[in-house]
Parts: sequence; C-alpha cells; structure tokens
Amino acid sequence: MENMQVTRRKFIGESAKAAAGVTAALGAVAGQGICTAEGAPVDTSKILNYNQNMEYRRQGSTNLMVSAVCLGGHSRSNAEQRSEIISRCIDAGINYIDACTHGEVCRDSQALKGRREKMYLSLSHCGNEIRNENFRTAKKLLEVLDKTLQDSNQEYTDLWRITCYEPGGRHTFNTACEMMEALETAKKQGKARFIGFSTHDRRWIKFMIEYFPQVDCVCFPFTTMSKRAQTDSVFDALKKCDVGSFGIKPYGAGSLFRGSQEENDRRARLALRYILLSNTVIPIPGLNSIAHVDNAVKAVVERRELDLKEQAELEAAGKQMWAKLPGNYQWLKDWEYV
Repeated sequence: MENMQVTRRKFIGESAKAAAGVTAALGAVAGQGICTAEGAPVDTSKILNYNQNMEYRRQGSTNLMVSAVCLGGHSRSNAEQRSEIISRCIDAGINYIDACTHGEVCRDSQALKGRREKMYLSLSHCGNEIRNENFRTAKKLLEVLDKTLQDSNQEYTDLWRITCYEPGGRHTFNTACEMMEALETAKKQGKARFIGFSTHDRRWIKFMIEYFPQVDCVCFPFTTMSKRAQTDSVFDALKKCDVGSFGIKPYGAGSLFRGSQEENDRRARLALRYILLSNTVIPIPGLNSIAHVDNAVKAVVERRELDLKEQAELEAAGKQMWAKLPGNYQWLKDWEYV
C-alpha cells in the first residue's frame, strides 16, 4: 500500500507537467502533398503500409498515422478466412488491427505471420483483465500480457488497451492505479509500444486521461447516432491531452443492417462517412469478409460530405438501429452525445 501511495504522487506530478506541455493535433492525409492539421508536411514514406488511396490520421501523442478505417477484432471468420481478410486490408492500405480476446489475438497474429511489419496490432485479453476481480493488480495484469504475447508468438504489441468495465467508474481508484502501473511497466519493458484502455464511460475516460498522462489511446463506442456534445465533450479532453481515440460499434453491433446486401453495404458506407466527417474517432468496424473490407475502403474514397438525401437516409437508418438494439446493447443509446 505504501508503494501505491508513491505511485499516486508520481502520477499527480506527471499529470501537472503534462497538462502544461501537451498540444493537440489531429492530422488526416490521403494522396500526395498532404499536411497535418497544423500545416506541417507529412512524409508518407513513414506511414506504415501506405497506400495513396487510403486516408491516414494521427493518433494523438503516439504520432502513429493510422488508416481511416481499421480491422475490428470481433469477427465470425476462421483463421483461413481471417488471413485472406488481412491480405485484402494490407493491399488497401489499412494498417491497424484491434483484437480484444485471447483467441482473437492468437488468430490475428497467426494470420499476420511473415508480414507483421505491415500492420499495427492492438491487443486485450478482456476476460483476464480488470473486469475480472482476479486480475486487478499490476502483477496479475503483466502476467496476462506475458502469457498472451507468448501464446500468440509475439515479442510486443503496438497498443495494449486493457478492457475495463463498461461503466469504468465502477472500478476503484486503487484498481485504476494498478492498471496504469501495469501499462506503464509494459511500455518501459518494450512489451507495449503504446498503452491505453477501453470503456463505455465518458466521465471516467475524461478523468483517466486528465489524471494519468501516460495514456496514449482510448477506445469507446461511436455510432451513426453519436455526435460531439456541445459542452463538456470528452473530445475536448482528448484534444487537450493529445490522446488518440478509436471508435467501436460503428454499425450499432450490427443493428444498423436490414434488407438486401446492397442496402446494408450502402448503410455501412454512410455510417463510416458520417463518423469520418465528424473528425472525432477512427472507426473500427467488424469486417468479416473480403467484400466487407472492399466496402469500407470504398467509403473512405467516396465523397465525405453527406447530401440532404443521404442525411435523411442515415437518420432513418439510425432510428431503426435504435429500435432493433438487443437488450444487452441498449447502453449504446447513452452514446448519442459524446
């Protein structure tokens, strides 16, 4: 407990220094002669798996230029199918995979074998992290990371983003400190290049990134019905602290879809265009086939601004999505103003 008090004081001191020194930047690039939001030129040769037809955005203080759409971890594809999906992603310039279960991490690392340098791989072992009361100490969390890396034949992960309670505020402050100690240790040991967490709790996100400047990225829901809050938005805190943000559930856990495949594909593209236009998060859609990858890539190159007809279409689809949400996803409705 004495060591934990030292850790807390250290965190407070570093938070004060970071608050005075950070600057925010969200850069988006596609094609040649591009610049960051501040006007600084971007060297595309430094962008991982660069494709001139893909857009890339800076993820906070990591300075990673991440593709405008990423490959989500929740997937119904098997190992062989996943390998084909990843191949298509690489061809299209997608450079980021998010895997959040032990099985997904092992499957995706196997699919990346021999081409790991083409994509960033983020991981979480959600079942054995702080949502589980048996894994709420830094020691236990680091053991889980070591075992996950060993089982997936990896020496490191690009982002270790621990999966927290959906309402992250249910975690005690001591648990938050233990989590941050584990994350920071993993980064210092070279096992995680960058660190962060995922949660469905806006207030807790804001508290965590302001209190713990070690956080590089966060992951939270953002759907077609989500929008930046006019006041006290989490995006204000993300910008201030220069923290990257990924958006999960862009399709409302699949509830956005209905009807024909053609209609579903169109709805998916409208959703991605809307989220990218909001300039808030980099979406991580579930892409379960090569056709899904192609459709997501098509959304990136389509006209970004939605016309009035498309806005009305997406609004109607969003209301239908809300109505179709299963009981265990009703909480998505809490993410209308972010």
